[in-house]
Amino acid sequence: MRRTKEQAEQTRGAILAAAETLFLEKGVAHSSLEHIARHAGVTRGAVYWHFENKAHLFHELLSQVRLPPEQMAMRLSACAGRDPLLALRELCIEAIENLARDPQKQRIFTILLRRCEFTDELREAEQRHAAFINQFIALCEQQFDQPGVKPRLQPGMSPRLAARTLHAMIIGLFSDWLRDPTLFDPLSDSAPMIDACFRGLVRDWQQG
Repeated sequence: MRRTKEQAEQTRGAILAAAETLFLEKGVAHSSLEHIARHAGVTRGAVYWHFENKAHLFHELLSQVRLPPEQMAMRLSACAGRDPLLALRELCIEAIENLARDPQKQRIFTILLRRCEFTDELREAEQRHAAFINQFIALCEQQFDQPGVKPRLQPGMSPRLAARTLHAMIIGLFSDWLRDPTLFDPLSDSAPMIDACFRGLVRDWQQG
């Protein structure tokens, strides 16, 4: 039984690796499940045994490099006695730095941001991706909406707008760096750039 389970995991891993390679080379829309099966050295039936469709496969590929919302919520709530925004700051900096350290994350986010068209075939994946974004923004908004934070926001800046601004900056930095890694150094420049964003959102921001 253990050997069967190990073989199943190896097959699943081979399919995900093949999908990653083909999505990066050809784009998601131009890579069929049949192409992926052939590249992985498995049958098309084996692909369907592990993944319902291409949308499910694409979602699972993204899940390999994204911190689940539940873990993000735990990270953000573990700030007793601290400025509630410090945990959010650290999470944002860590996300950008980890992109530079992890080649697989670079490949998968390149696929998401530069090789993916959300066609009808990927509608389910698009919906799951949108739900993930909305969950992240909601977690950020909760931090900005805390009693000790909300009064500190810049005039005209609501928790909702602050959360969306921060998310837009992170996605912009991901996209720009993947397009041209010479634009900035994620390991040395992430903290000052994120702090600049927080200074624009919070009147008394002192970190960094």
